[in-house]
Amino acid sequence: MSEAPGVCVVVPVRNEEGNVEPLITEIERALAPEGAFEIIYVNDGSTDGTGAELLRLAGSRPWLRQIQHMVSCGQSAAVRSGVRAARAPVIITLDGDGQNDPAFMPAFLAALRRAGPHCGLVQGQRVGRKDTPFKRWQSRIANRVRASVLNDGTRDTGCGFKCFPRDAYLALPYFDALHRFMPALVRREGLGIAYVDVIDRPRLTGVSNYGFFDRLWVGILDLVGVRWLIKRRKRLPIVTEV
Repeated sequence: MSEAPGVCVVVPVRNEEGNVEPLITEIERALAPEGAFEIIYVNDGSTDGTGAELLRLAGSRPWLRQIQHMVSCGQSAAVRSGVRAARAPVIITLDGDGQNDPAFMPAFLAALRRAGPHCGLVQGQRVGRKDTPFKRWQSRIANRVRASVLNDGTRDTGCGFKCFPRDAYLALPYFDALHRFMPALVRREGLGIAYVDVIDRPRLTGVSNYGFFDRLWVGILDLVGVRWLIKRRKRLPIVTEV
């Protein structure tokens, strides 16, 4: 019987055929010293050869799995599908375009171990952003507005590079764009957050498929909803059996 994986890497992708093999190779190299692992690619309604490429690579990699959405449901839905299917207790998420360097994954795992059992999230924070000037401006505005409303103590919640206990994630209320508000919702649950600065890279090939707050009004509605969730949080009773 093979060793149970200690960590699962969840990668949401849509139309990233050219980036699949290089990124998987980097993930494998980074996690090899960490023991048994699994990689789950969530193919979010790709219309190119992403699915076929993943099937080809999985033939020689028993730790690689593909979950497929027949139509694109968005990044948050793809992350949730991958986490629910994971067998490992610890999850790492990263974007499928190659901008998140897998070489930082051991640092995320080390940060989670150092933080202890009350840590609900290790959040990546990008340094040296490689996006277009417009996207960097858009991200700065979104982060400032979010920080002023939620006071979540995080300067870059849009970074897809995260590490967290599977159970902690599944306890969060799910909604579209959850991945952008995880720090605020993790704090809502009384859990701590650790941070790892990561060097941003240019995407390997292709063009972006998952954007920032491309529709500002949707981002504002999400902010209002998350603020409401935080305000409505009630302290749960401590239950002991007698």
